[in-house]
Amino acid sequence: MSLSKKRKTPPPSEAAPDLSITSDDNVHLHAAGYDQIASPTTHERDLINSMARFRSSPLDFIREVSLHVSGTGWRSYDNIVGQPVFYNGFSENMKSMVLSNPMLVSKVRKLAAKRVGVEAEQGLLGPDVQAGENDRRVKRRVQIEESLIEVAETLTDNMICKMESKSFIRGAYYLATQLLTRAYHQGVHVSSEEVLRLRAVAEKAERDKHSIIFLPCHRSHVDYVSLQIICYRLGLALPTVIAGDNLNFPVVGSFLQHAGAMWIRRSFGDDQLYTTLVQAYIDTLLANGYNLECFVEGGRSRTGKLLPPKFGILSYMLDSIASGRVDDAIICPVSTQYDKVIEVDSYISELLGQPKPKENLMDFLSASSVLSLKLGRVDVRFHEPWSLRTFITQQRSRLPQQIDIKDERLRILRTLGYKVLSEINDVSVVMPTALVGTVLLTLRGRGVGKSELIRRVEWLSERVRAQGGRVAHFASLPTSVVVQRALEVLGPGLVGLVPGLPEDTYYAVDRFQLSFYRNMTIHLFILQALVSAAMYTRVKQGGNPELQRISYADLREQVQFLSQLFRTEFIFPTEGLDYNLSRTLSTLESDNVVKVTRSDTDNVEWIELSDAERAQGRENFDFYCFLIWPFIEAAWLGAISLMMLTPPSHISSPSTSSTPLSQETWLDNKKVQDRAQVFGKTLYHQGDLSYFEAVNKETLKNAYTRFEEDGIVLVTKPSKESKARSTIKLSEEWTPQRSPKNGDIVASGPLWTFAEQISASRREGKNRRDGATVQSRVLNLADLVGASLWEDAVLEGGDLKVQEQAKAKGRGRRKKLSVSARL
Repeated sequence: MSLSKKRKTPPPSEAAPDLSITSDDNVHLHAAGYDQIASPTTHERDLINSMARFRSSPLDFIREVSLHVSGTGWRSYDNIVGQPVFYNGFSENMKSMVLSNPMLVSKVRKLAAKRVGVEAEQGLLGPDVQAGENDRRVKRRVQIEESLIEVAETLTDNMICKMESKSFIRGAYYLATQLLTRAYHQGVHVSSEEVLRLRAVAEKAERDKHSIIFLPCHRSHVDYVSLQIICYRLGLALPTVIAGDNLNFPVVGSFLQHAGAMWIRRSFGDDQLYTTLVQAYIDTLLANGYNLECFVEGGRSRTGKLLPPKFGILSYMLDSIASGRVDDAIICPVSTQYDKVIEVDSYISELLGQPKPKENLMDFLSASSVLSLKLGRVDVRFHEPWSLRTFITQQRSRLPQQIDIKDERLRILRTLGYKVLSEINDVSVVMPTALVGTVLLTLRGRGVGKSELIRRVEWLSERVRAQGGRVAHFASLPTSVVVQRALEVLGPGLVGLVPGLPEDTYYAVDRFQLSFYRNMTIHLFILQALVSAAMYTRVKQGGNPELQRISYADLREQVQFLSQLFRTEFIFPTEGLDYNLSRTLSTLESDNVVKVTRSDTDNVEWIELSDAERAQGRENFDFYCFLIWPFIEAAWLGAISLMMLTPPSHISSPSTSSTPLSQETWLDNKKVQDRAQVFGKTLYHQGDLSYFEAVNKETLKNAYTRFEEDGIVLVTKPSKESKARSTIKLSEEWTPQRSPKNGDIVASGPLWTFAEQISASRREGKNRRDGATVQSRVLNLADLVGASLWEDAVLEGGDLKVQEQAKAKGRGRRKKLSVSARL
């Protein structure tokens, strides 16, 4: 759900050459998308002599390593564009500026005065010190201020990046480049046109003493390494990278901090001093023109697509400019795409419910194991940078004059986050592995021949370009080479080859992991996918074409419902439902996927599959459906899992054989979502769920967040200092009824209707054709899986206090599902 307009400026030309940084420490200039190193007299411009290899020439290898440490030519990193970094005294100078920040000094004084007031009221300063100023009170305030300053000094020292040594950063660059470009053996690629534009912006920012804030997407730890390497090699001042302190462990933490990492806590809580200190540091960096880098999504995406924006650090940057404490800063959205992401295996384990392992030194030392991998290439693309000050001014001019200041800030912040995500999508490059993975997961049947795979990859590439997207690795390379290279990178663990057949036939081995790469393309086709899923409610009924067509009113209703359902999953254009629906239908009609019947007044009346689409087996229509079906399946699972929250009439416990439950019994929220995942796995293995990826933890969590926003469930969220757990219950009007005869959940009511409307667009399966049997089986399973939740609620005292119930009801915002869609 994007709150920004689509990019008005055209993307860099696909004819513009790319630059690649490869393992021989060279930067190559070649045609866009062309990853073969050509003759130096044609496409390539060799900027660095090849590095010697230790085994073949150890003396030359040692000599060239010393050149990186001592600095020769570009390696010296002396003539950078931006404010001075990597000099002795940098850290002390930064600490001094942060600790003298007027905002921090004022906060320290307020906290000290508040503490003195508390101590005086408690009689800790003596019986004669109650109000007003006296020597004892002043002395105590000074003592507290000094203590707070000491704490602030320690926090600052642990937080700030320490860019002290050029020798260190030269060696770090050499090490990082060798590790990264040996794992990604086809190099790190950028657009030369975008780089030239970025350098021009950086030169102006240097003169104006403005910071460039790089806002990349986040799929891997390699994201910040690749951006630092590019900035170093191209002579731009390295950005300070805002990173979570979970990576600040022995050895690695210190190394990263001296390479540019700024450590912040994952949660600030109510620590006013720490919160102000972070704002003071951000102010200091921006006021002095130091470049920054932070990830607008917060954490790494485990699913392959962009996550909703996190507004924490963005709010600090926005406040620096909006308050006038900093003149301006330059925003530069960045897309980083991979042929293969190193961490995908661990992502799948996490999505299936395994706890996330804590980062440690051994995991980083094991990086040497990836050197023998052939992971393809990394593509980094930079959106056209823009002024944050201008953005704020424009947004303020569009808001009502009487708007509350706090509401104004929230609206601007939200618009900023979604604008950045939209622009990241605009410049993203679709990698060959994403093309192959998408094709494999959007075809009917067990496998696909190589010729058909190539044909569909070519078709998908054309559709990506038609949607305004970019495709990597093409130009003069034949598609067969591109496909073969992608298959090699994906490997037999993801894509299998059936032996002994007349034609090479490939099949998806690990559909769950391949979905990560498919999700890298879905943003380009989300409009067509939602329209196709809405049409599928009629198409799946079969019969004559007249029976499969859908009226415009019914199509619009289902598209609106689905777009609301996925409002936090995808980034939609903001022109409005009717405009986007009309445009999408026109696109599908021009592609000969659908046939549209219009009235005499040119209003759309009926939509159906075109004759050509039927003749070719619905392959294009099915493609769009296959893209969205896993997400529809996950949403249905989330909705039907809420049936577990239906209170039973009685429940057995060790202490009492039949304990009646209160109407105000609440369940542990984490346990509910964990059991929902178990419920989904059971449905999958019993054939009632088509996609195993629908049980992933991240998607279920997002679904439950939407249910809370819509008032379907009520959720308590204890304070961060409290050890109490978040709890959940169905709101009264959404709670299903039980049969008075047998106590079973009745398949009726708002929650069942809601789940059925989602199910209408699900992929039809043979087990779901017998509706009555299936609905009783699914509801009985929900009761069975949820039974342990209610047993735990009785054992742990699930009834909340009245005031906790009131707080939860106040937080549970009730929204009607008919609210205006974002599509």
